Amino acid sequence: MEQNKRIFLLVAGDTIAAILAILAALSIKLLRIPGAEDVYSLGVGRIVVFTVIVVFLSFLVEIYKNHHEMIARDIAVKIGASLGVSCFVFSFITYANNPDEYGSRIQVSAILIFGLLQFLCHATYRLYVKYQGFARRIVILGVGTTAGNIGALIPASDENYLLSGYIRCSDELPEVPPDWILENTGGLYETVKREKADKIVVSLSERRGVFPISDVMACKLEGVEVVDAPSFYEQVTGKLFLEGINPSWIIFSDGFNVSLVRKVFKRVMDVICATVGIILTAPFLPLIALAIKLDSPGPVFYRQKRVGEREKNFVLYKLRTMRTDAESGTGAVWAQKNDSRVNRRLGAFFRKFRIDELPQFFNILCGDMSMVGPRPERPEFVSKLKEIIPYYSERHFVKPGVTGWAQVRYPYGASVEDAMEKLRFDLYYIKNLTLAFDFMIILETIQVVLFRRGSR
Repeated sequence: MEQNKRIFLLVAGDTIAAILAILAALSIKLLRIPGAEDVYSLGVGRIVVFTVIVVFLSFLVEIYKNHHEMIARDIAVKIGASLGVSCFVFSFITYANNPDEYGSRIQVSAILIFGLLQFLCHATYRLYVKYQGFARRIVILGVGTTAGNIGALIPASDENYLLSGYIRCSDELPEVPPDWILENTGGLYETVKREKADKIVVSLSERRGVFPISDVMACKLEGVEVVDAPSFYEQVTGKLFLEGINPSWIIFSDGFNVSLVRKVFKRVMDVICATVGIILTAPFLPLIALAIKLDSPGPVFYRQKRVGEREKNFVLYKLRTMRTDAESGTGAVWAQKNDSRVNRRLGAFFRKFRIDELPQFFNILCGDMSMVGPRPERPEFVSKLKEIIPYYSERHFVKPGVTGWAQVRYPYGASVEDAMEKLRFDLYYIKNLTLAFDFMIILETIQVVLFRRGSR
């Protein structure tokens, strides 16, 4: 969840920067501080449109990702690309609407000022996530396999964490570097104070009889944050640690609260998105249908049974991208890279840009699917995966989606291992389901489509 908070924080900062930029541009034009009448004369709608466009384009160039790995030059390049596209977009809008020169000059100045403010904002945040003086020091309680897995996450995290070391308090077999195991002669409380730790991650393979509850409670009361390994894993990676959770963790953890009110609002958003999607794509469907007919013999639409909410089967609609006899000799199989069943000319193109998914807007209107949710799998796969992967059935407690958290975070799955990895993301989504999260996933889906990631 910390990843999402970071993105929302940066987006909020850029939104404020966009508003300040256009007000500063107006101030430069007027050579004085603008009043309410000046802002009204410029147009509140113009300010909103400017803000939405520059933030949306910043999202498309992926400026909100991987600040831990980016240097100042990377930030500048991404901002430059975003501003270049912004100039093109606003030039088109200006030409189409023929506004007065007064407003168009302000937009040009506002774009340049926004670029400067955005660079300062993101460079400052990068300094925060890179500078060790601002780092939150982590102590891991445990030295086994779980502790080793958690420790390996910290250097790769986009958060400013610094591993102080591991504390051994049981007879579990060490699976961490010996040099990182801290001296614990004075007890956990004294060790945490000595290391000036900000957070304890409890990563014991077995807690019964060995968990130092008094010391951990003392640390908690001293202001040290205490989390278990699955919660920390979730915060850092944006997915669930399936190997470390049990039913009681799911029951007592925050989240997994898909209330009736939330379902109603989500359904309203689904219907609006599906209706708009059908209206926008309807003029192109005859041309798409003709192209499919000319490309290969067979029907335009493809129907396939999938598993939906509460494990009820439904018929999913897609534009046909495969040969009509694609599975006549094999039965249900996972899609592969360079799949031979796909029509090489048109089918591969449709899949790259997700055009084959357009008929699923009708699945949304019928109530079988949502815009965002776990992707629906075929019954043949679900019956096998439920036997192999723990908690696989839990992904069916919400409607399946046209897109989802797993789809924007993980490549197309083609094995049991891939299905397990995607389940981590699906359960994270269900645990943290909100309309704001849905909106962010839809924006990231646009990135995936434009840059053609993940499809097969």
